[in-house]
Amino acid sequence: MKVDNVETFVVGNPSPDYGGQYFILIKVTSNNIFGWGECYAPPFHPSSVKKMIQDVADRFVIDSDPYKTESLFRKIYSSGYNQRPDTTLMSILSGIEMACWDIIGKDLNKPIYELLGGLVREKLRSYTYLYPSKKDKNNVYEDPELAAERALEYTKLGFTAVKFDPVGPYTIYDPRHLSLKSLSFFEKFVSTIRNAVGDKCDILLGTHGQMTFSSAIRLAKKLERYDPLWFEEPVPPDNIDSMALVASKTSIPIATGERLSTKYEFAKVIEKKAASIIQFNLGRVGGILEAKKIAAIAEAHGVQIAPHLYCGPIVAAANIQIATCIPNFLILESIKKMDGFYAEILTKPIQWDQGYVIPSKEPGLGVEINEDVARKYPYKGEKLHLQVSNEIVD
Repeated sequence: MKVDNVETFVVGNPSPDYGGQYFILIKVTSNNIFGWGECYAPPFHPSSVKKMIQDVADRFVIDSDPYKTESLFRKIYSSGYNQRPDTTLMSILSGIEMACWDIIGKDLNKPIYELLGGLVREKLRSYTYLYPSKKDKNNVYEDPELAAERALEYTKLGFTAVKFDPVGPYTIYDPRHLSLKSLSFFEKFVSTIRNAVGDKCDILLGTHGQMTFSSAIRLAKKLERYDPLWFEEPVPPDNIDSMALVASKTSIPIATGERLSTKYEFAKVIEKKAASIIQFNLGRVGGILEAKKIAAIAEAHGVQIAPHLYCGPIVAAANIQIATCIPNFLILESIKKMDGFYAEILTKPIQWDQGYVIPSKEPGLGVEINEDVARKYPYKGEKLHLQVSNEIVD
C-alpha cells in the first residue's frame, strides 16, 4: 500500500466551543482507504499549521507505506536534524500516524486496539470538566455553590469523577506564589464540592502549572483532607525535579502529560517519580504506537494512564483505542457526554453510557468524520486553540 493523498481540515468549533477554538483534522488516503487523524494545539495559527502538515506529508508521507508507522516516526522525529520532542512537529506526526493506524485497521477490518494487544476492558470510566451553563448567573469557577451544584448534576448523569481548576486563569507569568486569600478560597471551593458529592464522585484538581513548587505544596496540604484523585500539573511541565518534589510532599497523586510528548519526556517523569498518573494527549504524544510504548514504561513502574482530551473527536477516538488495550488504564477524559458538536461532526457518535465510554467494534479508530459538517464550519478566527492570560494574578 502507498499513501497517495493528505488533506487537512481546520474546523471551527461552534459556541460554546468546549474542546477549544478549532479542531485540526487530517485525512490520509491509501488505495482508496482513508484514515483520520488530529493534531493537538500547535502554538501557531492553524492556517500555518496546515502548510506545515503538507510540508511534512510531501517529504515523508506521500508514497510511503501506511503500515510502517515505526519508520514514519523515526523519519519525522529526525526531520531537519531535530531528534527532540518538539511539540509542533510531534502534533503533526501524531495526526498523520493516527490516520495511518485508522487505515491499517480498516484494511484488516479490525479496531486498532485488536492490533495492539486486544481488548482489556469493555467499558471505560470517564470524567468531565465542570462546564458553564447558559442558565448560570455567576461564573462556575468563581462561585463554589454553583460549582457544587454542577458537580451534582454530572453525578446524577452517571459521572463518578469531575475535574476543575481551583487556581484560576493560567498566565504567561506562571508559576506564581499564591496569596493566603487565594489559598483560602481554593480550599473553600474544593470543600464545598466534596461536601456536595460525598463519596459518590472523585474530585480531580486540574491545575495548569500555575504554581511554584512551594506554593503547590502549601495548597496540597490544605486540600489533602478532601481526598482528590489527583493534583494535575501543579508546576510547569518543564521542571520535572520541582514536580517530583511536590509529589514527595503530598499524599495526593500527581498527574501530568498534556504538554509533553514522546517516550523520552515521559520516561524522565516516571523515572524521577514526578507523577503516578500519566495524561498524554494522542494528538501530541507522537502517535498511537508511541503512546503504547509510554503506557508500557508506566506499567513497569506502577504508573497509570489517564488520556487527556481538550480537542476534537478524533483524538477522543484514539484515546479510546489506547485505553481499551492497556492494563494500567485509570480513567478517560470526556467532553461532557461526547455530545453536542462532538456528535454532530461524526457520522455515528461516540457511545457514552452512565459515566462510561463504550469502545466501538468498528475497524480502525471506530469513528468517521462527516465531511459535510467539517466543511460547513471552517475556522475564520485569529485566536489560537487555547489562550493564555497576560494578566498578573496572585
